[in-house]
Amino acid sequence: MSEESIAEQAKAAIELEVYIPVPAHRASWTGDENILVATALTDDDPPIAFDAHGRRQVLDPKAPPTTPVLAVVPVETDFSQTPSRVEECFVDCSGGGGGPIGDVVPPPPPAPGLYMTKSHFVQDFEGWLKGSPEFEVHMLGQKGATDSLFDYQRAGEHAGGPYTFDQNDLDWSGNVLLFSRTQLDQYNAAHPQQNLRVFVVEDDDTACQIKTDVGRAERLFKVVDSLYNNLTAGNDSSTALIKAYKYARGAKSFWQAITSFFKTNDDVVGTAVEDDIVGSTYPGYNWFVKGDNNITNGWINLVMY
Repeated sequence: MSEESIAEQAKAAIELEVYIPVPAHRASWTGDENILVATALTDDDPPIAFDAHGRRQVLDPKAPPTTPVLAVVPVETDFSQTPSRVEECFVDCSGGGGGPIGDVVPPPPPAPGLYMTKSHFVQDFEGWLKGSPEFEVHMLGQKGATDSLFDYQRAGEHAGGPYTFDQNDLDWSGNVLLFSRTQLDQYNAAHPQQNLRVFVVEDDDTACQIKTDVGRAERLFKVVDSLYNNLTAGNDSSTALIKAYKYARGAKSFWQAITSFFKTNDDVVGTAVEDDIVGSTYPGYNWFVKGDNNITNGWINLVMY
């Protein structure tokens, strides 16, 4: 095979990234020949590995070997985007708060809207070869006047601005905007009586794009909707005294027409259902994340500011 032919095949291949995904391997490898080079397309595929002498072996997809592994996998990082700016905020630790500290003024309160303040999932939905998980939260609603769902906003590591959060473990806490007050008002004006779903995925390939099996997503919505009388969506239920994002009726026909944005095989974590509807509670959280066959895959805490 000529060099030109090899180059053409390389250009036609999917985009890849190379890294050592296991922290213990990064700490122990000294740059010697004691390393495996492994690849796998999906989280469930057993990684195929080669040692420095070209010997092939199949690795356990659930647990890494003791030998350090260099992963060659489909790219997950979007290197074309500039990382979101990180700003440090200083507060008065004496408990007084509210006033400037020297020349530094405390940050303003969060902009009005729907926020997630913490999340906990029962697993990371990410094979060890692909490193840390990349959880994302998507706001789904009616597309125009159709029966299709539309992905109106996503929050995640690469979402940008106040929609940015980076959950690399089973637990996360902070303050991330899911849907602003302006977005809520505009959506409700354009779609009266049509509510929003909070949908969580673990992104396998392309950040901020939902890619999963269409049939699987349809089955998930159908099962969860039927069990909870279609009260599986939500909307702003604030009053003059209390700000709250509460359960609301989801349009049962919408899950039948979601092919416009479900494209390939991201891991579905689940759709959020308020604890009042589930009929159970989990300390510190107010929405359950329901996955395949109504299995609880996690919990999130949603608040309105």
